Amino acid sequence: MSTEVKVPQLPESVSDATLVAWHKQAGDAIKRDENLADLETDKVVLEVPAPADGVLKEIKVEEGTVTSGDVIAIVEEGAEAAAGASKEEAKDTGDDKAEKAAKSGGDEDKSAADRLSPSVRRLVEEHDLEPSDIEGSGKGGRLTKADVMAYIEQGGDKKADKKPAAEASEKPAGPQGVISGAREDRRVPMSRMRARIAERMVESQSNAAMLTSFNEVDLTEVMALRKRYKESFEKEHGVRLGFMSFFVKAAVEALKKHPIINASVEGKDVIYHDYWDIGIAVSSDKGLVVPVVRDCDQKGFAQIEGDIAAYAQKARKGGLGMDDLQGGTFTITNGGVFGSLISTPIINPPQSAILGMHKIQERPMVVDGEIKARSMMYIALTYDHRIIDGKDAVQFLVSIKESLEDPARLMLQV
Repeated sequence: MSTEVKVPQLPESVSDATLVAWHKQAGDAIKRDENLADLETDKVVLEVPAPADGVLKEIKVEEGTVTSGDVIAIVEEGAEAAAGASKEEAKDTGDDKAEKAAKSGGDEDKSAADRLSPSVRRLVEEHDLEPSDIEGSGKGGRLTKADVMAYIEQGGDKKADKKPAAEASEKPAGPQGVISGAREDRRVPMSRMRARIAERMVESQSNAAMLTSFNEVDLTEVMALRKRYKESFEKEHGVRLGFMSFFVKAAVEALKKHPIINASVEGKDVIYHDYWDIGIAVSSDKGLVVPVVRDCDQKGFAQIEGDIAAYAQKARKGGLGMDDLQGGTFTITNGGVFGSLISTPIINPPQSAILGMHKIQERPMVVDGEIKARSMMYIALTYDHRIIDGKDAVQFLVSIKESLEDPARLMLQV
């Protein structure tokens, strides 16, 4: 019995999606709920599950824009029977194929190229690549579009590399600069998510009067506290004690004191939010995403760390849903994990402010009249100057600083 594979119901705010990759090829045996293909929307990557056990009989849409309910493939139920038939057929024709390959002097390689999917074949031809040079990660070693893209990004097999030795040695005499190989341009379209990120960044720059204020925080006490309780915390709660939970709790206390920074602009109105849903910027293979940890004022350090760890894992696997990314009132981003010493983060609309964390460095500081090595971090607050005055921004950063330099404040909420 044939069963249609349809595009799942897309989130309410998403009108269409882009089919970017198939994990199975026509003729492959599949299991119910196994991921067949990836759909990329503006914010997340969705999976297309197999509707039943069977064989992927036909792929109707290799790639491109699709909408909810579109038929993209056909599944034929009865995977075991199909697989058995395939094995028997392979056995019967194996000797013939070997004989044909011997007679044709390698024409079998061309037939392998013919079995490439249209999108992979087009990519291979555009870049003048040999399919046999690329290691396939698909079923039975088949090439996927991701395999070819990875090969190209790593240098690939460029035409310039295939010049005869005699031609390569014929170079004009005289002074020359460093020869760095072929000087070629590669045009690669943005992914749908990257295009949306770019659009939102430009939108943020265009619609808000952004200004950034800076301060520095002595994290020596926080680091000592983490060192003292790190093992017992992880043993008790099953999650690592990081720095982000301290910053989230410090941000919540500062936002309570300066509610305008937790607000947003809607037309000519200011919307004050009497809840604290903090977005945590997370880097993924497909770009920056900002999952939201909700009701941070009601959660302890362990709950916050657990939520962040779960979101990071989902982001790496491409499993974040639309609900995970919507509704934040304030965002924290940590460029320090990549080595950034200082930066001016961009507001995540429709929010009105974003806190930037940076690299922790030991620097000489004057403490009680003596020069001591302290663990210092620069922090930055980018804010919408249309509704947030410089005084509020500076005092907000001072509140963050005071909470982190004396972590007992966070426990006592003072």
